[in-house]
Amino acid sequence: MSMVEVVRGEIVESRHRVHVAVVSREGDVVASVGDVEGHTYYRSAAKPMQALPLVEEGVVDRFGLTIEELSLCCASHEGEPAHVSGARSILAKAGADESLLRCGPHTPFSVLAADALVAAGEEPGRIHNNCSGKHAGMIALAIAMGWDPVDYHLAEHPVQMRMLDEVVRFSGVPADRIPVGVDGCGVLCFAVPLREMARSFAAFTDAADGGAPAGDVVDAMTTAPFMVGGTGRTCTDVMETAGDRVFVKLGAEGVYAAGVRDRGLGVAIKVEDGGRRAVEVALIHTLNAIGAITDEEARLLRSHGRPDVTNTRGEVVGELRPAFSLEIAGQGV
Repeated sequence: MSMVEVVRGEIVESRHRVHVAVVSREGDVVASVGDVEGHTYYRSAAKPMQALPLVEEGVVDRFGLTIEELSLCCASHEGEPAHVSGARSILAKAGADESLLRCGPHTPFSVLAADALVAAGEEPGRIHNNCSGKHAGMIALAIAMGWDPVDYHLAEHPVQMRMLDEVVRFSGVPADRIPVGVDGCGVLCFAVPLREMARSFAAFTDAADGGAPAGDVVDAMTTAPFMVGGTGRTCTDVMETAGDRVFVKLGAEGVYAAGVRDRGLGVAIKVEDGGRRAVEVALIHTLNAIGAITDEEARLLRSHGRPDVTNTRGEVVGELRPAFSLEIAGQGV
C-alpha cells in the first residue's frame, strides 16, 4: 500500500496511507497511487482559484493591491507581522474594517508571533486567522462588485457562488456533483474526486502559462512565497527553491495540490488520516518523482521531505520517509 512511514530506531512506528493523482492538461492521469476517485475537500488548496476573480474583475487594479497582497489572498499563513499587516492593507485599500472579517480568531501559527502577542498583552483577533488574507480578498471582491460585504461567507452570497463557479470551471465537475461543506474559517469548501482536483490544477497551470489573469495569481505566489505560508513552511520553501516552475498549496486534513509550469501538470495529494506531517513528505517525494524538482532541490528540502524525528533532548531518534512508488508511464517511480 502507499504509505508515509514514521521510523523510530529500526522499527516502523506509524504509517499514513497516501493517495496521489498527477493529471495532464488534457485531463489524463499520468501518474498515481492509491484511490484517485475518492471525493476530497480542497480546503485551503482552492485558494489560488478563489483569488482569481480579484484579477479577472479588476479588483487588484482598482484597489492597487501589490503582488505580496495578491499572494496573501492565496495564503494559509503563519500570522507573522507581514501577513497581518498585509491583510490590514487589503481591507484598508477596499475601504473595509476588520470587523467585517467573518473568519474566527485564533492564535498565530508562528510561535514567535504568538509570543509577541502575549508580550504585548493582546488577544488574537480575526486578522491573525491563517485565512485572513483570503477573507480580506473576498471582502474586497464584494465591495468592488457592488455586493453587500456583510455575511460574504454565507452559501447564498454572490462571493461564495463565485467561488463555486471557479471550482466548476477548472475541475470540469458540474456544480450539482460537488459536495459542499463549511471550512474551518467559515466559508464554503468544495469536494471533488482527487483526480479532478489534480485536473483543476493542471487547467489552472495551463491558463497561467497562457498569461494573465491566472498567470498573475501564480506569479504572485511564486514571486512572494513567504506570504503564502511563512517561516519554515513547506509551501514557502518549495516555491523559494523551485522558483516559478512550481506552485503549491496546502489544504487542511492532509491535502496538498500543485501545478507544474510549462508542463501543464496538476498534482493532488490526500493523506487518508489527515496527517499534515505525512502530506508534506508525500509532496516532496511526488514532485521529485515526476521531475518537477531536481534531486538536489529535494535534498535542500529534506527537512520537509524526509524530516527527522527528535526527542525532548534534541536528539535525532528517527525519521519520516515516503514508502510508495508512483506509476508513471507503466513504471514505478
